[in-house]
Amino acid sequence: PRSEELALRERLLGLPKGNKYGVQGERKVPVLQTNNGPGLTGLMTIAAHLVKQAKKDQLLGSTPEEKAVVQQWLEYRVTRVDGGSSKEDTRIILKDLNVHLEDRVYLAGNVFTLADILMYYGLHHIMVELTVQEKEKYLNVSRWFNHIQHYPGVRQHLSNVVFMKNRLYTNAH
Repeated sequence: PRSEELALRERLLGLPKGNKYGVQGERKVPVLQTNNGPGLTGLMTIAAHLVKQAKKDQLLGSTPEEKAVVQQWLEYRVTRVDGGSSKEDTRIILKDLNVHLEDRVYLAGNVFTLADILMYYGLHHIMVELTVQEKEKYLNVSRWFNHIQHYPGVRQHLSNVVFMKNRLYTNAH
């Protein structure tokens, strides 16, 4: 799934196909074979490389603060989302995100970044499984996820996750 995700990101960034991806070790760490020099290892490293290759550096953040926040969420994706497997892990992740997104449109504030793309791909399989009640419990995550899945080019062939529109955009209190 990780190498498929990298191919999706390549298309989203408008890069030509042809990069060779592989996986390494038990944890299936993604590897990008480059024509010049050694391969690149790790989801964050490859993702940042693709963004630079596509000359879309703004996806990595514009200010030092934004860049740090993007890095923070990329790390969170790799360590917590990809590392978490239990129901309890999932609950904590959704709770963390729900609090963070309370007063933000995107993970890094008011701009769409690589953090949103990676977190969307990382959470898709979780969001697909949530019940209507769970989606309402994590209203900010649902609002954000629905927004990101409709962002041009992001969803591609992934299934559309359906949300109850009436609750997402009204004040839930």
